[in-house]
Amino acid sequence: MEKSLTQDTHGQPARRGPFAWYHEISANERRTFWSCKIGYGLDGMDTQMLSFVIPTLIATWGLSTGEAGLIGTCTLLASAAGGWIAGILADRIGRVRTLQLTVLWFAVFTFLCGLARDFDQLLLARTLMGFGFGGEWTAGAVLIGEVIRAQDRGKAVGMVQSGWALGWGLTALLYALLFTWLPAELAWRALFLLGLLPALFVLFVRRLVKESDSFQQVHRRRDERRESWLAFCEIFAPRLLSTTLRASLLTTGALGGYYAITTWLPTFLKTERGLSVLGTGGYLAMVIVGSYVGYVISALLTDALGRRKNFILFAAGSLLIVLGYTQLPIHNGLMLWLGFPLGFFASGIFSGMGAFLTELFPTRLRGSGQGFCYNAGRSVAALFPLLIGHLSQSMPLGIGIGVFSAGAYAVVILAALSLPETRGKDLEHD
Repeated sequence: MEKSLTQDTHGQPARRGPFAWYHEISANERRTFWSCKIGYGLDGMDTQMLSFVIPTLIATWGLSTGEAGLIGTCTLLASAAGGWIAGILADRIGRVRTLQLTVLWFAVFTFLCGLARDFDQLLLARTLMGFGFGGEWTAGAVLIGEVIRAQDRGKAVGMVQSGWALGWGLTALLYALLFTWLPAELAWRALFLLGLLPALFVLFVRRLVKESDSFQQVHRRRDERRESWLAFCEIFAPRLLSTTLRASLLTTGALGGYYAITTWLPTFLKTERGLSVLGTGGYLAMVIVGSYVGYVISALLTDALGRRKNFILFAAGSLLIVLGYTQLPIHNGLMLWLGFPLGFFASGIFSGMGAFLTELFPTRLRGSGQGFCYNAGRSVAALFPLLIGHLSQSMPLGIGIGVFSAGAYAVVILAALSLPETRGKDLEHD
């Protein structure tokens, strides 16, 4: 009789460490895990490039901060639309094919950003890049969520999403190298041109990653029934409407708090607190490391504590850290170390999001539901930086950040309490 995967060599129950699940999955599941993780990393790499080159564009092109902000907002709004469209495509043509298309899309348009001759061309290329950036998240989260078994889904999906922090760190490294070797007016273009490299990753996905069994079963039944493309509208039908709206509130709160913090906190600390450490790579490295660790720890906790408790824990931690930044007297040394918990909580809250949204919807609507909920939240949250900027004209910036962050994370907590706990839930295959 074959020995159980959960027994040791003496036939006794084996101790399951936090990463034992990885050694128990099949070769195809591992390929899927790494393809999704690398895809998230490449997504993060290309997406974060703009934030590094904005100061150079302001200096060389005479861009205003308003124009720079417009590029960021248009990218986010396009990513919201792209995420929803990709979700619908994932339910129709498959998770793997949609993953390939979105990675290829954002790689090509990131490359074109490097060839832009003026602000209008850069705005257009970056906005179109946003469609792929938002779509990749949806396709990857649905794919890995369907492949991994229920008891380990939170850990696996969270570990996949931690790839974003690795991509962010890779961009920081490429930025440092290119701006050391090349003049600034060439270095920013070279950084964007390197964004084409993820297109090679599509070849790996095409050869080695298979579609999930769940999707293939449902796809065969759909072909037999000849269901309409408009089937995605069922996420707004009475049976699912409440779930769709509450899940959208959850993502709105998490993303709104994140955008409020990451967009305006550095400006607040630099201009109103006069902290010089923000200009060093050490602070950014601390935030990136904190983000990666936050993703990993949250991935483990979402299976250990449950989805809802984990969201509440990280929402409360994010709120405390932003209040600490805006209300407590902080010197350069302390602020450097606070970069770790800032990245830990603000990024870690997203680690359980993919698994949770996967479990809320049936297979035939999973891409549509997950794509809509996450990206409806993104489109609303994209307005937070703009609203804080307007509010800061009549009151201190720190108060605006605190008010919007507190409101956003309160929404996360309320939405989490209203939604069902899905830890360990078998996926619906109807």
